[in-house]
Amino acid sequence: MDGQIEPISNIAAELNRLPGIGKKTALRLAYYIASMPLEDARDLAVSIWNGRKAIRFCECCGNYSAGELCAVCADEKRHNGQICVVRDPRDVSALERLHEYSGLYHVLHGTLSPMDGIGPDDIRIRELLDRIETEQVSEVILATNPDVEGEATAAYIARLVKPLGPRCTRIAHGVPVGGDLEYTDDVTLVKALEGRREM
Repeated sequence: MDGQIEPISNIAAELNRLPGIGKKTALRLAYYIASMPLEDARDLAVSIWNGRKAIRFCECCGNYSAGELCAVCADEKRHNGQICVVRDPRDVSALERLHEYSGLYHVLHGTLSPMDGIGPDDIRIRELLDRIETEQVSEVILATNPDVEGEATAAYIARLVKPLGPRCTRIAHGVPVGGDLEYTDDVTLVKALEGRREM
């Protein structure tokens, strides 16, 4: 980074490695950190280090957790027979913000992507099947993203789950609230029609 002293350049380079942080933003944050009182900079660094060190995966669902089980799996009221399958812990967070779902989750930590060499053994599909065989599961809700990899993963899991007995459903994808049909792409419109429900 031209014209910067090495410590600021080093801070900016590390920040630039984070997703969504471009070079300009990284440099602006680096200058902000450089202007912080030394104790505040230390507290920031320590909280990042300690926070990252304390994060682990829930032994049941694979979500981020500070203990053996995440808060959802530890809550007995959530054991209602539903398991919502998602790609990563960020998806759990997004669904939890809605306060509409009251079952459990299963985090795959990826989706099938043969082009990238990611097959069924590279994500947590076997663990899901083990849960279905050992827990009382009445419904598996497939909530992977509506992209090529997410759809392929959902279809693959559905083929494995159906013979085991639980109902297997897919979240509906469609026109966003406030969206205009005129400007909605064809795939989204098709999914909106397929996901229609009784009124």
